[in-house]
Amino acid sequence: MAKVDLHVHSNCSDGSDNVSELITKIENSDIKIFALTDHDTIEGCSEMKKLVPDDIKFIQGVELTCQADYIKCHILGFGCDIQNKKLNDLIAKGKNLRRIKMETRIDYLKNKWNIELTQDELDWLTSRKSVVKTHFANILVKRGLQKDNVSAMKKYLDDCKTPNTRFDIKEAIEAIVDSGAIPVWAHPLGGEGEKHFTEEEFLPRLELMKTFGIKGLECYYSRYNDEEIALLKHLAKENGLLISGGSDYHGTNKQNITLAKLNVDNKYVDSKELTVLEKL
Repeated sequence: MAKVDLHVHSNCSDGSDNVSELITKIENSDIKIFALTDHDTIEGCSEMKKLVPDDIKFIQGVELTCQADYIKCHILGFGCDIQNKKLNDLIAKGKNLRRIKMETRIDYLKNKWNIELTQDELDWLTSRKSVVKTHFANILVKRGLQKDNVSAMKKYLDDCKTPNTRFDIKEAIEAIVDSGAIPVWAHPLGGEGEKHFTEEEFLPRLELMKTFGIKGLECYYSRYNDEEIALLKHLAKENGLLISGGSDYHGTNKQNITLAKLNVDNKYVDSKELTVLEKL
């Protein structure tokens, strides 16, 4: 009956909590099993390993930003060897691509919106281990240009054409598997701020994703209702896929998502429901 959250972010990517703050909140939330799954980086895992108490199971993870044919998706890797060369080489490649993307967004804000970042703002951005759109949105909200991150991204950043920084799903899943981890499709019906797929829309996507080697679905998710969760669980079982669940906690960078919130109603989910844990 352990409390669990297999999708958590720190400020090593786009969460607001540093690793130390995060483990304190996890302890205070009485979570007994969790995975740190920062976007396209595993830097937080080595520090987290030092801080986790003996009575909490910590799973080293990552969330890779991918392209699978016509599908933009995120793939969670659970149980990574964070010293694995293939995974680290892929992450280094992504870091360089995101640097180019960051510079493109800086220029876009200046040229399109006449918003020139200060040196302090630029220094803060470059000090991040993994710069994403949320970091720019934080700056814009702090300036009072919008009330929240989602509004800031929609108004000032969504139309910015940036180079593709998504990993090819084949190389991403290969790296995850090479590191000894399990590849799981994150929020497969749609993530934060996205329209959720109907069953008819989702089924062909699932068939395609299976060909790339996913081993599980994130069926329990903070933005999914009972019907969506039931559908995903049914399809996971029908297709021999593992069941995972996570909140997608980002601290103050995502609204109304608390740790271990695995459905819209924040109803308790027993860890035994998450069959991916049987393999970890």
